[in-house]
Amino acid sequence: MNHPKKSFTRSAFAAAALLAATASHAEMSAEELAKLAQNPVGNLISVPFQNNTNLNTGPLKGNQNILNIQPVIPIEVTPEWNIITRTILPVVSQPAMFPGDDRTNGIGDMVVTAFLSPAVPKGLIWGVGPVFQLPTDTNGLGNKNWGLGGSFVVLKLEKGNPWVYGALVNNIWSLTSDKTGGSFNNGLIQPFVNYNFAGGFYLTSAPIITVNWKAASGQQWTVPLGGGVGKIFHLGKLPVNTQLSAYYNVVKPDYGPNWQIRAQAQLMFPK
Repeated sequence: MNHPKKSFTRSAFAAAALLAATASHAEMSAEELAKLAQNPVGNLISVPFQNNTNLNTGPLKGNQNILNIQPVIPIEVTPEWNIITRTILPVVSQPAMFPGDDRTNGIGDMVVTAFLSPAVPKGLIWGVGPVFQLPTDTNGLGNKNWGLGGSFVVLKLEKGNPWVYGALVNNIWSLTSDKTGGSFNNGLIQPFVNYNFAGGFYLTSAPIITVNWKAASGQQWTVPLGGGVGKIFHLGKLPVNTQLSAYYNVVKPDYGPNWQIRAQAQLMFPK
């Protein structure tokens, strides 16, 4: 049987903790929340849902849809260092690739990155660490070989400065080549630039440049150009970072998409 005094004490502590968390969230302006969301190695638990619709994909010019579920979890290693884990699980809807073929739906390969980053950076913010590709795909929507590589991110973010800009780079090599899909060697470069206004509204450009080093010459690179807008909203006390943008592929493989429409909702849990 719970003692009334102990129950009251536990309730008081729980209420105080909730009040402290609410006050902490309230102390951050919408502009500060937007800039925190734009930092790939920020001390922020978040769950982005990023939907990419790739137009005119494949020989039949169908539309491919990829919903990336991307939880981000920072882990304090020491007072000076954090490890920021970033997981990407793609939910894929692939258009028919030849006449008589059906659309294929399923899950793609999961990619997990662990960035080691200074807890209190001085000057440039940066993170470096391994990146893993896990063969989680279904219905032939990925590669059954495991992958390993390295990733690096660097950015500039200053209090009072509306600009946040930087770049994220990684490359993943297959560890085996005897399973479905064969060996791979894929790179990614994502430059990003954001201009923040008061109230949590911002302009953004974050094209995802990819390269398949094993593809034939002229078929390796996908290079998009474009941008869009973002805004911080609140669901009750929960901050949500939303974005809508469009990118045109100025360089692409023969059967690659020519446009990408990106929409994102990021649930934010500031510490």
